[in-house]
Amino acid sequence: MRAIILAVLLAAVLALLSDSLKRRLHGALKRRPALVFAAPVALTAVFAGAAAAVGAAGFSLLAAMLAYTLAPAACVWALGPGTREERPAAFDFVAVALLWLPLELGAGASLVPRAAQGFLHSVAYGVAILLALVLFAGFRALPGMKYNLPRGRRDFEAPAVGFLLLAPVLYGLGAWVGFLEPPHAPPDPRPGAMAARWAVIFAATALPEEILFRSLIQNLLMLRFGFGNAVLAISAAIFGLAHLNNGGFPNWRYAVLAAVAGFGFGKVFQSSGSVLSPAAVHATVNAVKHFVL
Repeated sequence: MRAIILAVLLAAVLALLSDSLKRRLHGALKRRPALVFAAPVALTAVFAGAAAAVGAAGFSLLAAMLAYTLAPAACVWALGPGTREERPAAFDFVAVALLWLPLELGAGASLVPRAAQGFLHSVAYGVAILLALVLFAGFRALPGMKYNLPRGRRDFEAPAVGFLLLAPVLYGLGAWVGFLEPPHAPPDPRPGAMAARWAVIFAATALPEEILFRSLIQNLLMLRFGFGNAVLAISAAIFGLAHLNNGGFPNWRYAVLAAVAGFGFGKVFQSSGSVLSPAAVHATVNAVKHFVL
């Protein structure tokens, strides 16, 4: 049951890679803006089903999830349906913060039994990403999100070049600050097992983080303040700071390495036509660390 719920959320996220589906969604929400509130209600219902499946569907938890999903929807509804030429507004940034920070800070964890926390955090993460796509790719029609399938050779070349340039920098820096261990043999060297692990990392970590940090945060900052390296560095620093609480706070080594990686992922995002390109680099970097470092 757990796998089915997560697979349904992933399938919905991937379905929105379709440009025609996003256009139809935007058209429906533009005609009836109040329909944007159907997404929080539906996604809270999905979360309620997941919580019930693990015996954690308390009233306080479900009320908190409904408030969590309604708040960013209210922000974008107040702005109205967007256009491809519209400059981001302050409420766009507020909505992204409302989607990201409660999950980043573990808000509501005390309402969930410990045994169910990992699963329900994954469900909440999926809910947040799907809601973000509905709000920003659908309702607001934010330009530059690049949430689409690859559109040419550049979308395959950019991640390959990005990884080749980024990997030695990250390894050298990681070894210097004591974050990375010496290379070792993969725990399971079978190609099928390694490919399966890469796919899990891509779907569970790389793609959601690239949607948040590149399609939303980096893109919003650049649409608002310009497309230079200074803004890219700020976006990368935010990505780094988001890793301070990974593996014990403050994990400054991880944060520094993530900031450098974020700058590289951001460059790949800028030079490609699909967010899948930086997600592929991200997944490969994480997979290499898992397998041999």
